[in-house]
Amino acid sequence: MKLSQYGYDFAPEMLAKYPTDNRDESRLMVIDRKTGTIEHRIFKEIIEYFDENDTFVFNDTKVFPARLYGNKEKTGAEIEIFLLRELNRDLRLWDVLVDPARKIRIGNKLYFGDDDLLVAEVIDNTTSRGRTLRFLCDGTYEEFKEALFKLGETPLPKWVRDKVEPEDAERYQTIFARHEGAVAAPTAGLHFSKHLMKRMEIKGINAEFITLHVGLGNFRTVDVEDLSKHKMDSEQIMVDEATAERVNATKRSGRKIVSIGTTVMRTLESAVSTGGMIKAVDGWTNKFIFAPYDFTVADAMVTNFHLPYSTQLMMVAAFGGYELTMEAYRAAKAEGYRFGTYGDAMLIL
Repeated sequence: MKLSQYGYDFAPEMLAKYPTDNRDESRLMVIDRKTGTIEHRIFKEIIEYFDENDTFVFNDTKVFPARLYGNKEKTGAEIEIFLLRELNRDLRLWDVLVDPARKIRIGNKLYFGDDDLLVAEVIDNTTSRGRTLRFLCDGTYEEFKEALFKLGETPLPKWVRDKVEPEDAERYQTIFARHEGAVAAPTAGLHFSKHLMKRMEIKGINAEFITLHVGLGNFRTVDVEDLSKHKMDSEQIMVDEATAERVNATKRSGRKIVSIGTTVMRTLESAVSTGGMIKAVDGWTNKFIFAPYDFTVADAMVTNFHLPYSTQLMMVAAFGGYELTMEAYRAAKAEGYRFGTYGDAMLIL
Protein backbone atom coordinates (compact mmCIF):
# COMPACT_ATOMS: atom_id res chain seq x y z
CA MET A 1 0.00 0.00 0.00
CA LYS A 2 1.19 3.50 -0.88
CA LEU A 3 0.54 6.87 0.75
CA SER A 4 -1.27 8.16 -2.33
CA GLN A 5 -3.98 5.51 -1.90
CA TYR A 6 -5.22 7.16 1.31
CA GLY A 7 -6.43 10.41 -0.14
CA TYR A 8 -10.12 11.12 -0.55
CA ASP A 9 -12.28 14.06 -1.56
CA PHE A 10 -12.00 16.14 1.60
CA ALA A 11 -13.29 19.62 2.39
CA PRO A 12 -12.60 21.57 5.65
CA GLU A 13 -16.32 22.02 6.32
CA MET A 14 -16.57 18.25 6.88
CA LEU A 15 -14.71 18.69 10.21
CA ALA A 16 -16.81 19.00 13.36
CA LYS A 17 -15.91 22.13 15.32
CA TYR A 18 -18.03 21.18 18.33
CA PRO A 19 -19.18 17.88 19.86
CA THR A 20 -22.81 16.77 19.89
CA ASP A 21 -24.88 17.98 22.84
CA ASN A 22 -24.87 14.46 24.28
CA ARG A 23 -21.84 12.22 23.95
CA ASP A 24 -23.75 9.12 22.86
CA GLU A 25 -25.95 10.85 20.28
CA SER A 26 -23.42 11.34 17.51
CA ARG A 27 -24.09 9.36 14.36
CA LEU A 28 -22.75 5.84 13.99
CA MET A 29 -21.93 4.22 10.68
CA VAL A 30 -21.82 0.44 10.95
CA ILE A 31 -19.87 -1.48 8.34
CA ASP A 32 -19.90 -5.26 8.16
CA ARG A 33 -16.78 -6.84 6.68
CA LYS A 34 -18.51 -10.14 5.92
CA THR A 35 -21.48 -8.75 4.00
CA GLY A 36 -19.97 -5.45 2.83
CA THR A 37 -23.11 -3.63 4.04
CA ILE A 38 -23.22 -0.11 5.49
CA GLU A 39 -25.85 0.98 8.07
CA HIS A 40 -26.59 4.39 9.57
CA ARG A 41 -27.40 4.47 13.29
CA ILE A 42 -27.10 6.63 16.45
CA PHE A 43 -24.10 5.90 18.65
CA LYS A 44 -26.06 4.82 21.73
CA GLU A 45 -27.50 1.96 19.64
CA ILE A 46 -24.06 0.34 19.47
CA ILE A 47 -24.87 -2.19 22.20
CA GLU A 48 -27.50 -3.78 19.93
CA TYR A 49 -24.59 -5.40 18.06
CA PHE A 50 -23.09 -7.08 21.14
CA ASP A 51 -24.11 -9.58 23.78
CA GLU A 52 -23.37 -10.69 27.32
CA ASN A 53 -19.69 -11.43 28.00
CA ASP A 54 -18.44 -9.52 24.95
CA THR A 55 -15.66 -7.13 26.01
CA PHE A 56 -15.11 -3.49 25.06
CA VAL A 57 -11.51 -2.34 25.60
CA PHE A 58 -11.04 1.38 26.32
CA ASN A 59 -8.03 3.69 26.63
CA ASP A 60 -8.15 5.39 30.05
CA THR A 61 -5.39 7.91 29.39
CA LYS A 62 -6.08 11.43 30.65
CA VAL A 63 -5.31 14.56 28.65
CA PHE A 64 -3.42 17.25 30.54
CA PRO A 65 -3.44 21.00 29.70
CA ALA A 66 -0.39 20.82 27.49
CA ARG A 67 -0.46 24.18 25.65
CA LEU A 68 1.18 27.22 27.27
CA TYR A 69 1.55 30.80 26.06
CA GLY A 70 4.45 32.95 27.22
CA ASN A 71 7.09 35.49 26.26
CA LYS A 72 10.75 35.39 25.40
CA GLU A 73 13.19 37.32 27.64
CA LYS A 74 14.35 40.78 26.56
CA THR A 75 12.30 40.96 23.34
CA GLY A 76 8.98 39.95 24.93
CA ALA A 77 8.15 38.05 21.75
CA GLU A 78 5.08 35.83 22.17
CA ILE A 79 5.73 32.11 22.06
CA GLU A 80 3.59 28.99 22.28
CA ILE A 81 4.88 25.93 24.11
CA PHE A 82 3.36 22.48 23.69
CA LEU A 83 4.37 20.14 26.51
CA LEU A 84 5.08 16.68 25.13
CA ARG A 85 6.67 14.63 27.87
CA GLU A 86 8.11 15.02 31.34
CA LEU A 87 11.73 13.86 31.16
CA ASN A 88 12.87 14.32 34.77
CA ARG A 89 10.55 15.13 37.64
CA ASP A 90 13.24 16.28 40.07
CA LEU A 91 15.00 18.55 37.56
CA ARG A 92 11.70 19.82 36.06
CA LEU A 93 12.83 18.84 32.57
CA TRP A 94 10.26 18.64 29.76
CA ASP A 95 10.32 17.82 26.07
CA VAL A 96 8.33 20.52 24.29
CA LEU A 97 7.47 21.95 20.90
CA VAL A 98 8.02 25.69 20.45
CA ASP A 99 6.24 27.98 18.00
CA PRO A 100 7.78 30.01 16.46
CA ALA A 101 10.88 27.86 16.87
CA ARG A 102 13.40 29.74 14.76
CA LYS A 103 14.04 32.49 17.34
CA ILE A 104 14.52 30.26 20.37
CA ARG A 105 18.10 29.38 21.30
CA ILE A 106 19.81 27.40 24.05
CA GLY A 107 20.09 29.60 27.13
CA ASN A 108 16.99 31.69 26.35
CA LYS A 109 14.59 32.21 29.24
CA LEU A 110 10.84 32.02 28.68
CA TYR A 111 8.27 33.60 30.98
CA PHE A 112 4.71 32.38 31.58
CA GLY A 113 1.72 33.89 33.39
CA ASP A 114 1.10 37.07 35.32
CA ASP A 115 4.08 38.17 37.41
CA ASP A 116 6.11 35.50 35.60
CA LEU A 117 4.51 32.69 37.59
CA LEU A 118 6.74 30.21 35.77
CA VAL A 119 10.14 30.69 34.18
CA ALA A 120 11.85 28.15 31.94
CA GLU A 121 15.29 27.95 30.40
CA VAL A 122 16.01 26.32 27.04
CA ILE A 123 18.74 23.73 27.59
CA ASP A 124 18.63 21.68 24.38
CA ASN A 125 17.60 22.00 20.75
CA THR A 126 16.57 18.53 19.62
CA THR A 127 14.78 19.06 16.30
CA SER A 128 13.66 21.93 14.09
CA ARG A 129 10.72 22.60 16.43
CA GLY A 130 11.52 20.53 19.52
CA ARG A 131 13.31 21.75 22.62
CA THR A 132 14.10 20.62 26.14
CA LEU A 133 13.11 23.11 28.84
CA ARG A 134 14.11 23.26 32.47
CA PHE A 135 11.50 25.01 34.58
CA LEU A 136 13.13 27.16 37.26
CA CYS A 137 10.95 26.59 40.29
CA ASP A 138 12.02 26.65 43.95
CA GLY A 139 8.77 25.29 45.38
CA THR A 140 7.64 21.70 45.79
CA TYR A 141 6.84 19.51 42.82
CA GLU A 142 3.13 19.77 43.67
CA GLU A 143 3.33 23.59 43.62
CA PHE A 144 5.15 23.50 40.29
CA LYS A 145 2.62 21.12 38.74
CA GLU A 146 -0.27 23.24 40.03
CA ALA A 147 1.22 26.35 38.40
CA LEU A 148 1.88 24.48 35.17
CA PHE A 149 -1.70 23.22 34.95
CA LYS A 150 -3.15 26.58 35.98
CA LEU A 151 -1.41 28.22 33.02
CA GLY A 152 -1.94 25.35 30.60
CA GLU A 153 -4.74 25.19 28.05
CA THR A 154 -6.70 22.16 26.83
CA PRO A 155 -4.66 20.94 23.81
CA LEU A 156 -7.55 20.81 21.36
CA PRO A 157 -6.01 20.43 17.87
CA LYS A 158 -5.84 23.76 16.05
CA TRP A 159 -7.47 22.21 12.99
CA VAL A 160 -10.63 21.62 15.05
CA ARG A 161 -10.89 25.21 16.26
CA ASP A 162 -8.44 28.07 16.84
CA LYS A 163 -10.00 29.10 20.13
CA VAL A 164 -10.37 26.71 23.05
CA GLU A 165 -13.57 27.21 25.05
CA PRO A 166 -14.25 26.35 28.73
CA GLU A 167 -16.39 23.31 27.92
CA ASP A 168 -13.50 21.74 25.99
CA ALA A 169 -11.78 20.94 29.31
CA GLU A 170 -14.55 18.41 29.95
CA ARG A 171 -15.57 17.35 26.44
CA TYR A 172 -12.02 16.79 25.16
CA GLN A 173 -11.69 14.05 27.78
CA THR A 174 -13.32 10.65 28.08
CA ILE A 175 -15.57 10.07 31.11
CA PHE A 176 -13.23 7.26 32.24
CA ALA A 177 -9.95 9.20 31.86
CA ARG A 178 -7.74 8.21 34.78
CA HIS A 179 -4.01 8.06 34.02
CA GLU A 180 -2.63 11.49 33.17
CA GLY A 181 -0.15 11.74 30.33
CA ALA A 182 -1.82 12.32 26.93
CA VAL A 183 -1.53 15.44 24.79
CA ALA A 184 -4.49 14.32 22.66
CA ALA A 185 -7.70 12.53 23.52
CA PRO A 186 -8.47 8.97 22.36
CA THR A 187 -11.39 10.23 20.33
CA ALA A 188 -13.40 7.02 19.87
CA GLY A 189 -13.89 6.94 23.64
CA LEU A 190 -15.44 10.43 23.65
CA HIS A 191 -18.78 8.95 22.46
CA PHE A 192 -19.37 6.94 25.64
CA SER A 193 -21.64 8.48 28.28
CA LYS A 194 -22.26 7.31 31.85
CA HIS A 195 -25.75 6.23 30.77
CA LEU A 196 -24.41 4.15 27.88
CA MET A 197 -21.77 2.53 30.11
CA LYS A 198 -24.54 1.61 32.58
CA ARG A 199 -26.63 0.07 29.81
CA MET A 200 -23.59 -1.97 28.75
CA GLU A 201 -23.17 -3.17 32.33
CA ILE A 202 -26.84 -4.18 32.57
CA LYS A 203 -26.55 -6.15 29.32
CA GLY A 204 -23.47 -7.93 30.66
CA ILE A 205 -20.96 -6.36 28.25
CA ASN A 206 -17.57 -6.11 29.94
CA ALA A 207 -15.48 -2.93 30.03
CA GLU A 208 -11.70 -3.28 30.27
CA PHE A 209 -9.12 -0.49 30.33
CA ILE A 210 -5.61 -0.20 28.95
CA THR A 211 -3.48 2.94 28.77
CA LEU A 212 -1.73 4.53 25.81
CA HIS A 213 -0.56 8.09 26.37
CA VAL A 214 -1.35 9.70 23.03
CA GLY A 215 1.52 11.88 21.77
CA LEU A 216 1.76 14.32 18.89
CA GLY A 217 3.44 11.58 16.85
CA ASN A 218 -0.08 10.20 16.46
CA PHE A 219 -0.71 13.15 14.12
CA ARG A 220 2.70 13.33 12.45
CA THR A 221 2.44 13.74 8.69
CA VAL A 222 3.44 10.73 6.62
CA ASP A 223 5.86 12.09 4.01
CA VAL A 224 7.00 8.91 2.29
CA GLU A 225 5.10 7.16 -0.50
CA ASP A 226 6.37 3.76 0.64
CA LEU A 227 4.57 3.25 3.97
CA SER A 228 7.10 0.69 5.15
CA LYS A 229 9.59 3.56 5.47
CA HIS A 230 7.42 5.65 7.84
CA LYS A 231 8.49 5.61 11.49
CA MET A 232 5.95 6.18 14.26
CA ASP A 233 6.97 8.09 17.40
CA SER A 234 7.03 5.93 20.52
CA GLU A 235 4.12 6.23 22.94
CA GLN A 236 3.88 4.84 26.46
CA ILE A 237 1.53 1.86 26.96
CA MET A 238 0.35 -0.08 30.01
CA VAL A 239 -1.65 -3.30 30.24
CA ASP A 240 -1.86 -4.88 33.68
CA GLU A 241 -1.93 -8.63 34.40
CA ALA A 242 -5.58 -8.73 35.47
CA THR A 243 -6.77 -6.89 32.35
CA ALA A 244 -4.71 -9.13 30.07
CA GLU A 245 -6.17 -12.24 31.68
CA ARG A 246 -9.78 -11.00 31.40
CA VAL A 247 -9.32 -10.05 27.72
CA ASN A 248 -7.74 -13.46 27.08
CA ALA A 249 -10.64 -15.17 28.87
CA THR A 250 -13.05 -13.39 26.52
CA LYS A 251 -11.04 -14.64 23.55
CA ARG A 252 -10.87 -18.21 24.84
CA SER A 253 -14.64 -18.27 25.38
CA GLY A 254 -15.29 -17.24 21.80
CA ARG A 255 -16.89 -13.92 22.73
CA LYS A 256 -16.14 -10.67 20.88
CA ILE A 257 -13.39 -8.22 21.78
CA VAL A 258 -14.09 -4.65 20.67
CA SER A 259 -11.26 -2.13 20.33
CA ILE A 260 -12.50 1.36 21.18
CA GLY A 261 -10.22 3.38 18.95
CA THR A 262 -6.95 3.09 17.08
CA THR A 263 -4.88 3.67 20.24
CA VAL A 264 -6.43 0.60 21.87
CA MET A 265 -5.81 -1.42 18.72
CA ARG A 266 -2.14 -0.41 18.66
CA THR A 267 -1.79 -1.32 22.33
CA LEU A 268 -3.47 -4.72 21.98
CA GLU A 269 -1.40 -5.61 18.92
CA SER A 270 1.76 -4.46 20.72
CA ALA A 271 0.93 -6.72 23.68
CA VAL A 272 0.30 -9.92 21.70
CA SER A 273 2.27 -12.99 22.74
CA THR A 274 2.46 -16.45 21.20
CA GLY A 275 -0.88 -18.12 20.67
CA GLY A 276 -2.66 -14.84 19.97
CA MET A 277 -3.14 -13.92 23.62
CA ILE A 278 -2.05 -10.63 25.16
CA LYS A 279 0.41 -10.19 27.99
CA ALA A 280 0.94 -7.50 30.61
CA VAL A 281 3.02 -4.59 29.30
CA ASP A 282 4.56 -1.50 30.87
CA GLY A 283 6.67 0.11 28.19
CA TRP A 284 6.56 1.85 24.82
CA THR A 285 5.26 1.12 21.35
CA ASN A 286 6.04 2.58 17.94
CA LYS A 287 3.91 0.05 16.09
CA PHE A 288 2.61 1.28 12.75
CA ILE A 289 -0.31 -0.75 11.41
CA PHE A 290 -1.19 -0.59 7.72
CA ALA A 291 -2.39 -3.10 5.13
CA PRO A 292 -1.73 -5.91 4.73
CA TYR A 293 -1.85 -6.78 8.42
CA ASP A 294 -3.20 -9.80 10.30
CA PHE A 295 -5.04 -8.59 13.41
CA THR A 296 -4.81 -10.98 16.33
CA VAL A 297 -6.96 -9.71 19.19
CA ALA A 298 -9.97 -7.53 18.31
CA ASP A 299 -13.06 -8.77 16.48
CA ALA A 300 -14.55 -5.29 16.00
CA MET A 301 -13.48 -1.70 16.42
CA VAL A 302 -14.96 1.75 16.97
CA THR A 303 -13.25 4.75 15.42
CA ASN A 304 -13.92 8.30 14.24
CA PHE A 305 -13.61 9.52 10.64
CA HIS A 306 -9.98 10.48 10.11
CA LEU A 307 -8.16 12.95 7.89
CA PRO A 308 -6.76 11.95 4.48
CA TYR A 309 -3.29 10.36 4.50
CA SER A 310 -3.37 9.88 8.29
CA THR A 311 -1.90 6.85 10.05
CA GLN A 312 -5.27 6.33 11.74
CA LEU A 313 -7.04 5.99 8.37
CA MET A 314 -4.36 3.51 7.30
CA MET A 315 -5.01 1.33 10.34
CA VAL A 316 -8.79 1.51 9.88
CA ALA A 317 -8.43 0.48 6.24
CA ALA A 318 -6.21 -2.44 7.28
CA PHE A 319 -8.90 -3.64 9.69
CA GLY A 320 -12.01 -2.84 7.66
CA GLY A 321 -10.56 -3.72 4.27
CA TYR A 322 -9.27 -1.00 1.96
CA GLU A 323 -12.10 -0.99 -0.58
CA LEU A 324 -14.91 -1.17 1.98
CA THR A 325 -13.33 1.52 4.17
CA MET A 326 -12.89 3.97 1.29
CA GLU A 327 -16.45 3.23 0.15
CA ALA A 328 -17.62 3.97 3.70
CA TYR A 329 -15.77 7.31 3.66
CA ARG A 330 -17.43 8.26 0.39
CA ALA A 331 -20.80 7.35 1.92
CA ALA A 332 -19.98 9.38 5.04
CA LYS A 333 -19.34 12.48 2.96
CA ALA A 334 -22.51 11.96 0.92
CA GLU A 335 -24.59 11.45 4.09
CA GLY A 336 -23.14 14.50 5.87
CA TYR A 337 -21.24 12.70 8.62
CA ARG A 338 -19.00 14.91 10.77
CA PHE A 339 -15.30 14.13 10.57
CA GLY A 340 -12.42 14.50 13.02
CA THR A 341 -11.95 14.76 16.79
CA TYR A 342 -15.48 15.90 17.67
CA GLY A 343 -17.11 14.10 14.76
CA ASP A 344 -19.21 10.99 14.29
CA ALA A 345 -18.16 7.37 14.71
CA MET A 346 -17.78 4.18 12.72
CA LEU A 347 -18.23 0.62 14.00
CA ILE A 348 -16.45 -2.06 12.00
CA LEU A 349 -17.83 -5.56 12.53
